[in-house]
Amino acid sequence: MTKPLLLPLLSALVLLSVQLACPAAEAQQRLSSEDYDLVLTPIAEGLEHPWGMAFLPDGSLLVTERPGRLRLVSPEGDVSDPLDGVPDVYASGQGGLLDVALDPGFAQNGLVYLSYAERGDGGAGTAVARARLNRDALALTDLQVIFRQLPKSSGGRHFGSRLVFGAQGHLFVTLGERGQRERAQDPSVNRGQVVRINPDGSIPSDNPFVDRDGYRPEIWSYGHRNPQGAALNPWNGEVWTVEHGAAGGDEINIPKAGRNYGWPVISYGRHYSGGKIGVGTEKAGMEQPLYYWDPSIAPGDMDFYDGEAFADWKGDLFVTALKYRLLVRLELEDGKVQREERLLADFGKRLRDVQQGPDGYLYLLTDEDEGALLRLEPAD
Repeated sequence: MTKPLLLPLLSALVLLSVQLACPAAEAQQRLSSEDYDLVLTPIAEGLEHPWGMAFLPDGSLLVTERPGRLRLVSPEGDVSDPLDGVPDVYASGQGGLLDVALDPGFAQNGLVYLSYAERGDGGAGTAVARARLNRDALALTDLQVIFRQLPKSSGGRHFGSRLVFGAQGHLFVTLGERGQRERAQDPSVNRGQVVRINPDGSIPSDNPFVDRDGYRPEIWSYGHRNPQGAALNPWNGEVWTVEHGAAGGDEINIPKAGRNYGWPVISYGRHYSGGKIGVGTEKAGMEQPLYYWDPSIAPGDMDFYDGEAFADWKGDLFVTALKYRLLVRLELEDGKVQREERLLADFGKRLRDVQQGPDGYLYLLTDEDEGALLRLEPAD
């Protein structure tokens, strides 16, 4: 009389044990694209507004959390306690601990670079520090601030803050205009720029405005609004950026030495009030974007894909979107955008960062109170 009841009970216990043993598989999401069926897998969860990530040689990652914490995440998804030695940050609005990058010689020198919002006279501004990673002690040591955005100002908007090492070893840092849009056209201050420095913070002698009166010597390009994304083109060594417009006018640019990218004189968007921005979409002496979005997608970061896991996507550019909560795939040909595909729209999370991992899969950070590190791979 007990056997018919016992079999369903045993089956339920077996099913429960499988579910407990495979939490990641249970949390996986199946999604589709034009070329692939996709699997999106949580690798690490419970991160508070993660903003930037950098892969270490063994496949683990350093991940920043905007409130001011730096974590080490193993390839299996184990999340460390916060690392000691991280600089004090201005964690307000869009400010906090932002990007992280490894020195090109990390394997020899162990140097890590952080961008963050720093307190100071007048308010806050973007700063960059470098330090040595001591993994055994879960700490950064010998921390040194190598760049400060000047002057500092009040408010929590538009810090920019993406870090990219160029092909020649220079460090490119993106700076927002801190909500002071007219100052993006003033090269005597750090507002709305891409700056180029040496790894120790010194100024390269071939920067475009070295020894020019009225220009800060670290400036590479100016007239930007809030470039929060940047990546190195692996095929030609160019640094590309993606920046927030207002109500429309998000832009992809390839910043050239000494060029003016127009904000707030020209834009393909409008003010949030609906009013016109500047003189329109073009003006002599100001550069046009490579690509733009109207309405705005609120781009987070970008990365070029040169791996093998998504063979059909080799050569494409990926851009995360905060507002529309998606991942944009841009097909490139001869350095121009030919078309776009919008991915992960059904996932419904604010996507902040994207990077190709050493395994050829795409890794994403969700900018949420309970943010996550995710892996995107083909279903087969």
